[in-house]
Amino acid sequence: MSGTSEGPTPAADLDRSAVTESDINSTSGGPAAYRSVFAAAPLAMAVVDGEGRIVDANGALGALLGGGSAPLVGRVASDLLDLTSDARIRHAYREVLRGRRAKLRCTRRLKQPDGHALWAQVTVSPLEAQTPGAGTPGVLLSVADVSAQRDLQARLRHLQMHDPVTRLANRTLFFERVSAALEAEAYEQSGTGRIGLCYLDLDGFKAVNDTLGHRVGDRLLAAVAERLNGCAEEAGRTRPSVPLVARLGGDEFALLVEDSTGTDQLADLAESVLKVLQAPFDLAGHRLNVSASIGVVERAAAGTTATGLMQAADTTLYWAKVDGKGRWTLFDPERNAHLMTRQALASTLRPAIERGEFRLDYQPLVGMSDGRLRGVEALVRWDHPRFGLLSPNRFVALAEEDGSIVPLGRWVLATACRQARRWQLDNPDDPPLFVSVNVAVRQVWDSDLVADVAEILAETGLAPHLLQLELTESAVMGSAGRPLQALQALSDMGVGIAIDDFGTGYSNLAYLSRLPVSVLKLDGSFVRGFQYESDKEGATPPNPADQVVVEAMIDLAHRLGLTVTAECVETSAQATRLRSIGCDTGQGWLYSRPVSPDRISELRGTAESYAVGNP
Repeated sequence: MSGTSEGPTPAADLDRSAVTESDINSTSGGPAAYRSVFAAAPLAMAVVDGEGRIVDANGALGALLGGGSAPLVGRVASDLLDLTSDARIRHAYREVLRGRRAKLRCTRRLKQPDGHALWAQVTVSPLEAQTPGAGTPGVLLSVADVSAQRDLQARLRHLQMHDPVTRLANRTLFFERVSAALEAEAYEQSGTGRIGLCYLDLDGFKAVNDTLGHRVGDRLLAAVAERLNGCAEEAGRTRPSVPLVARLGGDEFALLVEDSTGTDQLADLAESVLKVLQAPFDLAGHRLNVSASIGVVERAAAGTTATGLMQAADTTLYWAKVDGKGRWTLFDPERNAHLMTRQALASTLRPAIERGEFRLDYQPLVGMSDGRLRGVEALVRWDHPRFGLLSPNRFVALAEEDGSIVPLGRWVLATACRQARRWQLDNPDDPPLFVSVNVAVRQVWDSDLVADVAEILAETGLAPHLLQLELTESAVMGSAGRPLQALQALSDMGVGIAIDDFGTGYSNLAYLSRLPVSVLKLDGSFVRGFQYESDKEGATPPNPADQVVVEAMIDLAHRLGLTVTAECVETSAQATRLRSIGCDTGQGWLYSRPVSPDRISELRGTAESYAVGNP
């Protein structure tokens, strides 16, 4: 008879007592009665001396171990019942043998002579006095066959750990396996020290449930599971282990690759999954076609947690969906870092406004005819304590999504108007500069923009004609209802309205005549076609069509009573051509990058510099 360890014994098992000598001595009739009860007892028992050898055993123990009781006398009990292979059990057993009164109960897997194995609960307790027939003081050892209970527990555990629809490992078992694979001892002694995961869900599965019912949906899930198992088995033929396939809930599945060999292995597995799912499913008279999106993560096990692994997989699955579905996408740390940064910015936007972390820079708007500074565009910057100075394209879209664009826009508007009024007061002899402020459509819908503008102009003392509000072309074109009413009210107040990035949206020129717009700002993509410098070797001549289009837009705008500002003017050649076709105002690095308010004061009166394109 030999045994194998089940594992560390729970601490509680070391303190439970079994049959003691006092129980045996309570038998009336003396030694003869004791011998009779001991021999006939259905519980397998033996008396073991202080050296650990069996001095007496009953027939139940002999039968349990596959022989009579007589051959057991003189044998080492720990060898028969595997009490020394586990260090913790071995120590506890020796303590009992030494009479220190620690009691031991543990479960061991024993192999019988015929090859069958059984699970036995072994209880060891000290004898408190000389036991009849014991020879020397020792311990009483009892053994109970608990194989039936163990089998029942195993069946119950299987039910608890597997999905009833697909018979795959469920979420609980999956995370148990992931956690075990990430334990240091699991990968430090052997294996590659890496882990991989394909996390997928079915594209459009909800439509199957909604149109054909949950019964067909469950059959589809079971059929998908069968194909995933086939992929895993095929992948395991050339690898040390077969990937674990699990259903995590709904139409979400996972293939866990322990000891992965790199991203190529995971990519091959993902490709095979997509391929096997391409074939139609014939279920209950229905022919169904499905596809899957898969997030693939592969990394070193060291330093990875189950939560971190699943977060990465979930994020990557989302990317696969966004990228077009029916595909797999590999986790990209840089892309994830950008996403995490975006989330961090979104969560701190509103508090940042309250803490005053934003500032305004100003970019000159210059008259094309004389090169004089006519106005400035206010551009917001976020001086983030962690990420440094951020440009508007890093946070304005986030502000529009969560609604914080309303308080931020109000702050920008008030700050810009206050600054424009200060310039006017500091330079009373110069023509006043107008200030142009970008406005998001959500500011019109979610706040009373007209009232805000009127209040800010009154507080700062800035004349309405010195304020220009910029909206994108896509926001203005097709405006109706409240936005159009607000624009009209602002125009009636004397505030200028400009269409920003004109030419990139609807470009419904006929609609311009019905809008309260005073300025068109040509998108920089039109201006870039004017970069040709005739005196530079190898310069590419401009496309004549670009100039024709821009000239036509400027002419139409002038016929409608509008002025035109060209964005992204970077060279004197661009400025010359734009001036020749009648463009009114220019903005770009030729004149100046966005600068602080103090720098704008220094740039006033530099008509000659601007005229020749030297900021």
